[in-house]
Amino acid sequence: MRTVKVGRVEIGSGKPLALIAGPCVIESETVVFQTAEKIKMITERLKIPFIFKSSYLKDNRSSASTFQGPGIEKGLKILQKVKSEFDVPVISDIHTGQDAPIAAETLDIIQIPAYLSMQTTLTLAAAQTGKPINVKKGQFLAPQDMKNVIKKIESMGNHQILLTERGTFFGYHNLVVDMRSLQIMRDLGYPVIIDPTHSIRVYGISSSDPAGGTPQFVPAISRAAVAAGCDAVFIETHPNCSEALCDAASMWPLERLEWLLVQLLEIDAIVKKY
Repeated sequence: MRTVKVGRVEIGSGKPLALIAGPCVIESETVVFQTAEKIKMITERLKIPFIFKSSYLKDNRSSASTFQGPGIEKGLKILQKVKSEFDVPVISDIHTGQDAPIAAETLDIIQIPAYLSMQTTLTLAAAQTGKPINVKKGQFLAPQDMKNVIKKIESMGNHQILLTERGTFFGYHNLVVDMRSLQIMRDLGYPVIIDPTHSIRVYGISSSDPAGGTPQFVPAISRAAVAAGCDAVFIETHPNCSEALCDAASMWPLERLEWLLVQLLEIDAIVKKY
């Protein structure tokens, strides 16, 4: 398996369990800095490699009037400040090929959203930047089908690829995480990440509605995935989830993040013994 390097963070077989975390969307510089500072303190204390995540644009929203973020120009400026202030790599999603070279000037790793994971033009544009690419597996894809996405990125000479599991459609509205998919995607030759916070979204219900997510299952999915051998955990978190402007019903509370990470590290230590 290849090792993917994002700034000073190395993700792959034999490497420490890494964390990608932050608010779903950039709501304000204040919220972003408050969250980044707290996560940095926790990860330094626990010695967990950390990549900060927040989206400058959330284009897949249920309503045209729903908050989507500050946009690429303002959002990237805030992420650049996070990089400088906290000395951590940063990741955000892109939605069009035109955004790729602009985002690459700031981002240490580019993310392809799950619902766009089969978009060839977008994937090739991201790959051409030479930056590491995190592809969220589409809810509609079997894990073995990610080999086709990998081939697109590799065709541009880019072999810095991460694959993220975030659930598969199980009937209407609900997602289920098949732990077999982590091994199947890992066998494709690249590190695999679990995203429990998107896996527990209840689609069709607004993410601001408490019924729009089941965050009580985040610990169970996270623990199972680490036991199954995933290389990193992707957790969207917020200082005050109920007031978040995006995915309020599914983000994990920032004040409970360390509690969860301690458990995951203990499981990861057991897994790495074998």
